[in-house]
Amino acid sequence: MSSTAGRKFMEELSNLLQKHVSIVTSQGKTYVGTLTGVDTEHLSVCLTNAKGEQGDIHKLFINGSVILQISSFEKPFDLQSLGERLERVFPRMVRVMDDAGVILVMDRIRVNEKGIIEGSGPAAERVQRVFDEFIREKGIRVA
Repeated sequence: MSSTAGRKFMEELSNLLQKHVSIVTSQGKTYVGTLTGVDTEHLSVCLTNAKGEQGDIHKLFINGSVILQISSFEKPFDLQSLGERLERVFPRMVRVMDDAGVILVMDRIRVNEKGIIEGSGPAAERVQRVFDEFIREKGIRVA
């Protein structure tokens, strides 16, 4: 695997952190829980608040050599659509940085899928209102 493809693979796997996933093992067992850790060398994972055939499991570590499949249930946050919405309010002042999962407004206000992470003042308040409206219209729950 090329270094670019490997990097992209690990980026995609990292994007699943703190998300609800299902893991199928080579023994035919399925576990569902929140992905809270990944060992990048062996692709072993840690699930929290998992459910399996045995019932509820507070914390579960699965060796990467037995993992056949990891599935995500959550649709990724649509950063591009939010960026387009912000662009209507702040023309030519919005940069969507997909790789970082961040939108930069006016080179000083940073917003991600949870809301504003950097910036203050009237412009940041306007960005927050646009974000809140976007979330409400899409029916997205913000953790």
